Amino acid sequence: YYSMLGNSEMIAEKMALKLGADVIRIEPDKAYPDKGAKKFLWGGKSAVMGERPVLKPYEFDPDKYDSIIIGFPVWASRPAPPICTFLSDQKDKMSGKKIFVFACESGNGAEKAFDRIKKMIGIEKFTGEMIFIDPKTRVNADNDRKIDLFCKIAHHETSRME
Repeated sequence: YYSMLGNSEMIAEKMALKLGADVIRIEPDKAYPDKGAKKFLWGGKSAVMGERPVLKPYEFDPDKYDSIIIGFPVWASRPAPPICTFLSDQKDKMSGKKIFVFACESGNGAEKAFDRIKKMIGIEKFTGEMIFIDPKTRVNADNDRKIDLFCKIAHHETSRME
């Protein structure tokens, strides 16, 4: 997952606890501004221009996994650029995997971001997907229900592979 403000991090950590999953945090080598107008200007420009920032080193061996969950914030109806870099680097290694995604957004655009990821990694549909609206600041029981449902689907689909 990539998380600028902690929304995707919070969801990823809760899912990992429920699923007993490994967590890999993706971070750009150079952090984006995370406050004020600069946050929207730089983040939005980077997303719209399709930039692929250099990432800090991370360990990910896709051969260890049958299923992969990708979590990210939505920027200008696109996945945040660090996720795009990760997917560009890993897309050839994701073939045959069950791919799940979740997005955190403030308004809308997650569906378009999901479509972009499908095209990026060359798949027609995800095994599961979920959208969260500002889960850190809009804390509510619906988010917990969504996490439970997502994890139930992920567990069921993964169990069917064994």
